[in-house]
Amino acid sequence: MKILITGGAGFVGSTLALMLRQDLPDVDVLAFDNLRRRGSELAIGRLRAAGVRFVHGDVRNPEDLGDVGGFDLLIECSAEPSVHAGYEGSPAYVLRTNLDGTLHCLEAARQHHADLIFLSTSRVYPIAPLRSLPLERRGSRFEIAEPQAGPGWSCRGITTGFPLTGHRSLYGATKLASELVIEEYHEMYGLRTVINRCGVIAGPWQMGKVDQGFMALWAARHLFGGALSYVGFGGDGLQVRDVLHAADLYDPIKIQMNNLARFNGMLFNVGGGRQCSTSLAELTALCAERAKRTLAMGRQVETNAADIPYYVTDNSAVSEATGWAPRRGLTRILDDIFGWLQEHRAVVEPILSAPAHGAAPASAPAASTVSSS
Repeated sequence: MKILITGGAGFVGSTLALMLRQDLPDVDVLAFDNLRRRGSELAIGRLRAAGVRFVHGDVRNPEDLGDVGGFDLLIECSAEPSVHAGYEGSPAYVLRTNLDGTLHCLEAARQHHADLIFLSTSRVYPIAPLRSLPLERRGSRFEIAEPQAGPGWSCRGITTGFPLTGHRSLYGATKLASELVIEEYHEMYGLRTVINRCGVIAGPWQMGKVDQGFMALWAARHLFGGALSYVGFGGDGLQVRDVLHAADLYDPIKIQMNNLARFNGMLFNVGGGRQCSTSLAELTALCAERAKRTLAMGRQVETNAADIPYYVTDNSAVSEATGWAPRRGLTRILDDIFGWLQEHRAVVEPILSAPAHGAAPASAPAASTVSSS
């Protein structure tokens, strides 16, 4: 069996590739990546040491995928993952990578009669309805006021039945459009497919930035130093996300790939769930405790256009279908991230540290927000 993972040198893709290779030593695992994100080049040595074949290529170029040859399963992890992509510049990269890239992956899968597992995002759900949820402040976080519930939402979180009417950012739109095209390939060509809408994914080797990867960024700034700010929704850091350890994502994907006839054509929300959620204020306290350093948090009251105050995954459907539930909680996620940062400090500190004073470009964000996976 031959498994192709696009975005295979990225944080999620490389984690899945390494776990697949360890779990299935007789399977040929290929990690396909353009290495655009800084730090992804560090994955190459780890992949090769584990027996994963690395292929340098770009999903925007169908010729690069053609050079891979045949494969049996494609796990599509490639993406421009920032919900802020295109707001202050050209949308070309997010559109071409997330939409054209999916089309090229689908064509490659069709030509080789391969199966497809697609990693989508919780940001397909539109911004205005998420902002309209009945939230109340409880301590240092927002929560949905119980016992209220509505279409696709309750105190357990968001389900796939949440309404899709409304705008959601170009990032979310490209992922939703990809889902629709995947559904057409599934029906027209008999392509066996599974779609997983993931929330925030975190863990070691995530090169967190101000617009994506906030768990690693928060830990690195506390450990290495640098500025952080609470942005939007009053500037108190109350906004909440659930967090899934990247290693916990492997388990439902393995179940799906081993039972594709059963899960063919299905769509799931996959995330950490309410029991593994945190606000920025809560995360700050947890990071300060581990780093033994307290940062003076900046505060921006105004809310950025793409930001939402609350997202927690309701895993009921995927748990019922597969028997899966996350096994690594918030404590384990943070312990793994801090352990990785400390063990590999010499390599990752230059990538994850805040820019030196005066070195950041004028357009660089001065504060960090909670973004998607």
